[in-house]
Amino acid sequence: MDFTVPGEWVDFGDALLKFVDREVAPLEHEHRALLSSERTVYAPDGRFSPEVLALRRQVRMRSAELGFYTALSPESLGGGGLGAQAACYIQERLNAHVGPDRPLVQTVVLPSPFTNGLSPVLKHLDPAVLESVHDELASGGKTMCFGLSEPDAGSDVFGMRTRAVRDGDHWIINGTKQWITNAPYADYAMVFAVTDEEKARAHKGGITGFFLPTSTPGFSVPSVIPTMGHLGGDIAIVSLDAVRVPDTHRLGPVDKGLLVALDGVNAGRLSMAASCIGLAQWALTQAIEYSKVRKTFGGPISNHQAVQFMLAECAMDIYSAKSMIRHCAWLVDQGQPATKEVSMVKASATEMVGRVFDRAIQVHGAMGLTNELRLEAGYRYARTLRIPDGTSEIQRRTIARQLLGGDTSI
Repeated sequence: MDFTVPGEWVDFGDALLKFVDREVAPLEHEHRALLSSERTVYAPDGRFSPEVLALRRQVRMRSAELGFYTALSPESLGGGGLGAQAACYIQERLNAHVGPDRPLVQTVVLPSPFTNGLSPVLKHLDPAVLESVHDELASGGKTMCFGLSEPDAGSDVFGMRTRAVRDGDHWIINGTKQWITNAPYADYAMVFAVTDEEKARAHKGGITGFFLPTSTPGFSVPSVIPTMGHLGGDIAIVSLDAVRVPDTHRLGPVDKGLLVALDGVNAGRLSMAASCIGLAQWALTQAIEYSKVRKTFGGPISNHQAVQFMLAECAMDIYSAKSMIRHCAWLVDQGQPATKEVSMVKASATEMVGRVFDRAIQVHGAMGLTNELRLEAGYRYARTLRIPDGTSEIQRRTIARQLLGGDTSI
């Protein structure tokens, strides 16, 4: 393994951060009255206000125009195909640069690797259907959501109650999805439903994926779900009431939808872990700088061993998680099995970033409890990451099952 960062990755990262500084940051400054308060960021129903949505679309499309938006997408779909190691490096740099709580940067400049842009899940879509939507998705003009989770089927996917029944050349879908990111704003949805009850009960498949416009009759988003102190958000409930979808819009083979879904979920877990490294580095930088200027008992608090220990523990956490991510991404790029490693990385990194933010707040004392330095918002955001894309407990179960099944190499 050679973890030397290639020059082209560095150049790409430099260009991406310049784009954020030169074009996104001035937009945020120009619209600071809109973006500085959640009472203006969100409408009364919890959805992003039309003004915020317009700004997000503007940034998204400009990012696509410059080649950033689809850089991490597969080459087979027309993306940059930079690979897992490059993706982790870039996500880490971006998040370390911008920190938490930037509504025009997070998931806009670089989309989630499986819910937007040229998602790898789209490889399983009929070529003619893909061609009809490719350009608008690649340009950032239109977006998607990924409908897998349900009120009673989050960690236990086979508890899914949404059903799809064949009707000639179409499928009729009924059910409810919950915790669906970007659902209130998506133009298209990737929806998964049970198509064979017996196989699903036996945990041997029986779930199929479908791609459909959110304007399809029967598809609706009745409510947004605000989380962790926010007044709104991009997570919502989706209702599917006799939604009619052509068989040509199926994602992969019938009853093999979970394999299709995992094609994107694993990429999302690795990307999330890399984002955690960047956010943790951002938080540690804030703590280091503050410890040098905050004075108590006649000197900077950086002189106090208690503070030094907290900074050191943050660095140890970050280094450990970063080493794991680099190795895991290398395995993925080499085409080697990495099921348990992806789960190790996702659980470890999302737990690590929470500890780092907690210590960074402690170093800042009372200032850390305000959101003047954005640590408080980052702490809340970090806490949410231990749940989506598979909880920490589910990751541990996956790791244990792989070990018990004979995959014991570490």
